Amino acid sequence: MSQRFIRLVAPLAALLGLLLVTGTSSASAAPSEPFVQATAVGPELPAPTGNRLVGTRTLHLKDTSRPDPWKPDANYRELMATVWYPASLPSARKAPFMSAQLSTTAFGTDTLSTVRTHATIDAVPLPGRRPLAVLSPGFGMSRVSLTALAEDLASKGYLVAALDHTYEAVVEFPGGRLEPCLNCTGQGGPDVVRSRVKDMRFLLDRLTGPHSGFLVDRSRIAVAGHAIGGSSAVEIAGQDPRVAAAVNMEGTFLTPPPAQLLARPVLLIGAQWPTAGGTPAANWADRWAGFADWKRWLSVPTAGHMSFSDAHWLYERFDLTEVIPPVLAPAMFGTISGERATEITRTYVGAFLDLQLRGVPSTLLDKPSARFPEVGFVRP
Repeated sequence: MSQRFIRLVAPLAALLGLLLVTGTSSASAAPSEPFVQATAVGPELPAPTGNRLVGTRTLHLKDTSRPDPWKPDANYRELMATVWYPASLPSARKAPFMSAQLSTTAFGTDTLSTVRTHATIDAVPLPGRRPLAVLSPGFGMSRVSLTALAEDLASKGYLVAALDHTYEAVVEFPGGRLEPCLNCTGQGGPDVVRSRVKDMRFLLDRLTGPHSGFLVDRSRIAVAGHAIGGSSAVEIAGQDPRVAAAVNMEGTFLTPPPAQLLARPVLLIGAQWPTAGGTPAANWADRWAGFADWKRWLSVPTAGHMSFSDAHWLYERFDLTEVIPPVLAPAMFGTISGERATEITRTYVGAFLDLQLRGVPSTLLDKPSARFPEVGFVRP
């Protein structure tokens, strides 16, 4: 069994009862660093649906207030993040999806570095304060796995920041330095969620600080995540008063239920959480009563665990059978297409953020839609 296979199937370990060692993913180097791209031109991510251009910057962050939880000899926590924002003028530098070095490390080939994005590096931002959406990826996965969602939200006027949680995936730092995955057994646990909350709170400190370089509307902040990133999003919503709403995409709750009800809007969206007989999965059902504000539970049973990230779209365009064998494809990707999964994720997450951060209602969140017959409403 290849190491790349072991690393990529981590998010499914609990679903399939496998005992796997995990830890892969990719991240972009800082904008000031040269990106070494493969020579071929690859596929283009689904185009953003908003009417604004998209700019991007990469942040190298150092939290000197705490040691790294996964590397005890490190004196501080070091993080990488990418910020997307609506732009008035593009730059001449197209943003890469990932570097060739990261593609090779994670997948054994540099071909994923040929994926084309829609953002340009250091584009001139549109003026004005923006609502902020923070994104946290799945365990063993990179922040780049949420690029299609991030670009779409930025094209609609949001400031979007996706964070790599160092040592939970291979992370690339400025200068091409790679840090390995040191905490990659199973699919993560309560300590991972608690660490991610600290990571995201530090990112919020930086983005809302006086010298961040970004104009954030501090009254309109949401956190969304995939898999353990989704459960971490709900966790931080209960701890940080700056977070006004949370989205959990396919994330099992790993921490004990809080003593107090969560008075924040929550969107749960998943693939296989209701059982085949229609019974809601116990993990989400147990938490449901603890959500005291607006809440929705959406099910996309034709999707798979990875359908709410770019992994699904990538799998259909590159030969990744060495890292994700066909036997795992049904659980990871379901029967829906990656393009359609991306459309559903963008549409429903966007509608939720528009409602909670902008006050714009959508019937999509009230009842089933003929436009999206794949999406059902779970009412425990």
